[in-house]
Amino acid sequence: MPKLVVVYLSTSGNTKAMADAIVEGAQSRNVDAKAVNFNEARIEELKDADAIAIGSSTFYYKMLPPMEKFIESLEKAKIKAKLGAAFGSYGWSGEAPVMIAEKMRNLGMEVIDPVLRIQYQPVEKDLDECKRLGKDIAIKLKKDTKAGSEPKRKDAAVSVQEVKMGEGGH
Repeated sequence: MPKLVVVYLSTSGNTKAMADAIVEGAQSRNVDAKAVNFNEARIEELKDADAIAIGSSTFYYKMLPPMEKFIESLEKAKIKAKLGAAFGSYGWSGEAPVMIAEKMRNLGMEVIDPVLRIQYQPVEKDLDECKRLGKDIAIKLKKDTKAGSEPKRKDAAVSVQEVKMGEGGH
């Protein structure tokens, strides 16, 4: 069974809610998926995963520094040739998911576009988009498994899907 690990850094619970919904979507398509806080993520588990989704809230126009260091640790561990996805919540600007996607591509990952950004606290419609991303990851993983191929790196520009719903912080 294909395996997805969703790693997140959430300052007020919104990005965690997104991560949990992504997992729910992937599990609904029979993918072994789990969400972990970046502090609890283990390199061995990420190496074993077929796909990795990474999420961070945006703070002062970029991803949070601990998430940036976490992604650097993936490079040192030579984690590459995986399917990837980037997501996150934000209050006013929302650059973190785009930055995450770029860093994942630099690691040699094939990143699903568009990245998913949700402003403020996700509401039901936003969480449905997160579940859809989980399903998209599952479908892509199963296609790659059937074809017997590993995900290939895409050098295309990052596209962004923005959802502005709900209220609250990021």
